[in-house]
Amino acid sequence: MTKYVIKGGRPLHGMIEISGAKNAAVAIIPAAMLVDGSCRIENIPQISDVTMLLNILKRLGAKVRTVDRHTMDIDCSGVRQWKADFDIMTRIRASYYLIGALLGRFGRAQVAMPGGCNFGAVRPIDQHVKGFIAMGAQVEVKNGLVIATAPAGRLHGADIYLDVASVGATINIMLAAVFAKGITRIENVAREPHIVDVANFLNAMGADIRGAGTNVIKIRGVSRLSGGNYALIPDQIEAGTYMAAVAGAGGSLLIKNVIPKHMDCITGKLEEMGVDVQEGEDQMLVSRTGPLRRINLKTLPYPGFPTDMQPQIATVLCLARGTSVITEGIWDTRYKYVDELLKMGANITVDGRKAVIEGVERLYGASLKAWDLRAGAAMVIAGLCAEGVTEVENVHYIERGYEDLVEKLRAVGADIESVDIPDTEESEIIKIG
Repeated sequence: MTKYVIKGGRPLHGMIEISGAKNAAVAIIPAAMLVDGSCRIENIPQISDVTMLLNILKRLGAKVRTVDRHTMDIDCSGVRQWKADFDIMTRIRASYYLIGALLGRFGRAQVAMPGGCNFGAVRPIDQHVKGFIAMGAQVEVKNGLVIATAPAGRLHGADIYLDVASVGATINIMLAAVFAKGITRIENVAREPHIVDVANFLNAMGADIRGAGTNVIKIRGVSRLSGGNYALIPDQIEAGTYMAAVAGAGGSLLIKNVIPKHMDCITGKLEEMGVDVQEGEDQMLVSRTGPLRRINLKTLPYPGFPTDMQPQIATVLCLARGTSVITEGIWDTRYKYVDELLKMGANITVDGRKAVIEGVERLYGASLKAWDLRAGAAMVIAGLCAEGVTEVENVHYIERGYEDLVEKLRAVGADIESVDIPDTEESEIIKIG
């Protein structure tokens, strides 16, 4: 185990290049299960979630070849196994995409219930199941497994209306419908950029998917997907995290390999806070020299402000002048990280889905824990902004979704290092954490 040690108070200056989108990668890798032949996927981020998914595919019988650090050749044509009930499945939320992929390919799937970050309640898959059943599958959940079967051996097209615009359900139903007989129409779908990326990947391999990025997606079933090449989009949330970091710590960062349009929901709020953002074709210059201003913020499905950026922005608002109010519009609770910020001198009151943040003059270094992926990123930002030394534990959460975080921050002037935790200290963390 390791922890991050951060000496705060240093403004950030320089350039950071954004990696491929984590949320696209963890859906497109399972989608490769539908391809008959080898597909080359470029711009894959080097993160632990990707490593775990590739290991799952290998255990199912896929051939995975590393071309370079960010490019993989994946060939699932020899896979004959439709059961993925490995222990590793319970450590990653995106493993549930294998339900749709295996069900679509084999007409049956057995997959262990997913894991990943927990925001205080089990993440439901009821909308996924609703879609599978509408397409003719029988689905049961027992003994920690999701077991889905298409009695006819192949799913059929259906009209499906999602009760909530779920990203996971939208992608999973789309995967299952690629080979379904007829046309599948999914309404009230999520519209996030990585959903469009998954659809574009599948279409590049021979699928017929239209409407991704709108409220309605139509999938005309095909008989086969062939191999090909595809490059992932840049990571919207990674870019937003570094934007928040320079907003909090001050300085100026050139953030490269971004799609500025995807960043509008984040850029608008940062500018409202007093941050200067200048957009280029595939880069953004983000600067902050003056004081931060208070804002009100509510997280919403895309194109609204993303829930995955809520902890990072909340951390920066701790240093803004005045009172800010954040309303979490996606999850019942996502404020476990607040207790960590209180240790640093923040003034935050949480009531249900609402957090009221009274700006303070400064934060002070403290020993912190990352409670999930994005909260962990927020703890790093807090350390960059704070006076003194901050230690962040449970960094395995952070490394699920951020490639080379420490190296990228060090390159732009941050005083941060990854330190091995001695056995005695590690035992104490396990005991109390």
